[in-house]
Amino acid sequence: MEQTAYRNIILAASLWGCIGVFLKLLTAAGLSSMEGVAVRGTVAAVVYGLFLARTAPSALRIQPRHWYYFFGTGVCSLLFFNWCYFNAISSSSMSVAAVLLYTSPIFVTFLSAFLFREAVTPIKLAALALTFAGCALVTGLFPLGQQHVSFVTILFGLGSGFGYALYSIFGKFALRKYPSSTVTFYTFLFSAVFALPLSGLHRDLALLTDWRAIVGALGIGVLCCILPYLLYTEGLRYAEAGKAAILATIEPFVAALLGICVFREAITLYKLLGMAAIFFAILLLNRPAKKKTPTA
Repeated sequence: MEQTAYRNIILAASLWGCIGVFLKLLTAAGLSSMEGVAVRGTVAAVVYGLFLARTAPSALRIQPRHWYYFFGTGVCSLLFFNWCYFNAISSSSMSVAAVLLYTSPIFVTFLSAFLFREAVTPIKLAALALTFAGCALVTGLFPLGQQHVSFVTILFGLGSGFGYALYSIFGKFALRKYPSSTVTFYTFLFSAVFALPLSGLHRDLALLTDWRAIVGALGIGVLCCILPYLLYTEGLRYAEAGKAAILATIEPFVAALLGICVFREAITLYKLLGMAAIFFAILLLNRPAKKKTPTA
């Protein structure tokens, strides 16, 4: 079951790596980044809600006293990390924001050790170091000294990493009470309810008639939200939260690969080294456990 969970998490992160393709369509249609966040959550909540209402209505039932699980996954995590992430981008650059976002496995690893008694092993620490170094290389932040990073950018970037990490933490608690379909749907619903008034999307509804907005909304809502969150949440059921967060760093690997193949971005030695570091960290975590030989 653990290996299946790891595959689900890696596939989820790979789908998240495709976000940039559909986000480009939304911005080309005239939507702002925060409006894109609202569109993503709303489309995901509506489409997946209708699907569950038809196929598994029981998944829509929750106890009102458990609202804080989904406020945690939907608002404290999904919405908060997006808000911090886009602020980090606007105050600096995409590469700096991406590297700071991927401090999230560090937060998850140590929060999980405290809350769930997950072991912080040398293998896990080595994988953490490799993934962070890989992200820095893939996004172009390394070599150092190429760009100035302000304190405000660091604050927003670390906020995005912390918010991103909270999904694994709140998700673990929610999965003790509800199936992954319920956790996933209410994460989208809470995120959409709070994101819509903050984004100001209601003032730009006419932009949603553009074909680029329609394709972008469906892509970012279904392929890059419903499917990956379902896979990741189901993976969390059987995998350690710390390992799940590290495995999810394959996202910038996929994003870089798409940038090279689809958008003809330059291939550099640093980018290739970074992709190799992330890939090796994933292999490190997926090593089969040594079987103990029975003693006489």
